[in-house]
Amino acid sequence: MDFIISNRYDTSMTSLKNRLLEYYEKNETKVDIAFFLGGFVFDVLTLSDVDDPLGIAQQIVYLGVIGLILFYDFLSTHGLTQINPRISKYWEYRNLAVHFLLGSLLSVYSLFFLKSASIFSSIVFVGLMMGIMIANELKSVQKAAVDLKVGLYVICLFAFFSMTIPVLLGFVGVTTFLASIILTGVVVYYAYHLLKKKVNNQKLLLRTLALPGFSVLGLFVILYFIGWIPPVPLTVQNMGVYHSVEKIEGKYLLSHENPSWRFWQTGDQDFIAEPGDKIYFFVKIFSPARFDDSVVVHWYYKDPRQGWISTDKVPMRISGGRKEGFRGFAMKQNYTAGEGRVSVETTDGREIGRIYFNVTKTEQASTDRRFTIEIM
Repeated sequence: MDFIISNRYDTSMTSLKNRLLEYYEKNETKVDIAFFLGGFVFDVLTLSDVDDPLGIAQQIVYLGVIGLILFYDFLSTHGLTQINPRISKYWEYRNLAVHFLLGSLLSVYSLFFLKSASIFSSIVFVGLMMGIMIANELKSVQKAAVDLKVGLYVICLFAFFSMTIPVLLGFVGVTTFLASIILTGVVVYYAYHLLKKKVNNQKLLLRTLALPGFSVLGLFVILYFIGWIPPVPLTVQNMGVYHSVEKIEGKYLLSHENPSWRFWQTGDQDFIAEPGDKIYFFVKIFSPARFDDSVVVHWYYKDPRQGWISTDKVPMRISGGRKEGFRGFAMKQNYTAGEGRVSVETTDGREIGRIYFNVTKTEQASTDRRFTIEIM
């Protein structure tokens, strides 16, 4: 009886496996995208700080597993190696594993990059990743034998280095960017060098590895010098425009007139300026432990004819290690009525965040002004 039950169980499991494989073969693109999105959501829910050792270790493991799968998949697909029989039954699920792990990594990097830049820069970066993901499933791309999974993998490598190198060195800038590009290029070249020893068809190797890999790096260099690469790991947690900022016993007291119903604004973005008023800008920035660098508070005024004009740049030193973020403020005494903007930028000009405000000047001081005080 036990033998019969066991035999039926084995038969049903085999049948289920065959049905699942048949479904996957018929709907491979949809399932791959589903696993990619599943990995994306998984890491959204388990996201840790950029300098968390366990999080960094997890990324290293994911990158290592993806790299090994892509390496041996290339060799086995072209008959250059045999997959070990002990893992061959799992090998047919390699694409699902790669898409899940890529989704997990890209969710981490997308969220950190979204936090570390203005909306436009973030959309450019995330759009690039999603565009490569979708393009990899197009039949025209597959017929051209260009494996864009390599492109996604190189994006992950670059994002990993661009986050961890500033954490280790304690600053951001051209140096950390170039170091990230060089290290990513070294990994791609090393993989190319290993495969070159085994592959006779060099054109195929160039199309499947070198072309997508180094094209992504070249694109990142272009995006950096036009200011579209977010300055991870720095992130603006909070910023606003106020009538007054005071520091008392380690706390910042922020005064504003903004009514509670205007909940979408931070501080006095509609700034009513009476005689003698100064404009204060407060910002709270997250930076990793042992981080020691500077940012620039960049003030702009919108001229009706010339558009946005730079008026002041105020350097601000930041040091990491505070879980709630580094806090600082800048003050502007000479200003003009109309639209204004404050951008928080790195010393190499990359924008971390921005806020808009509008100044309305009045000739007489009010006798019944009421300020709300926030404590940071």
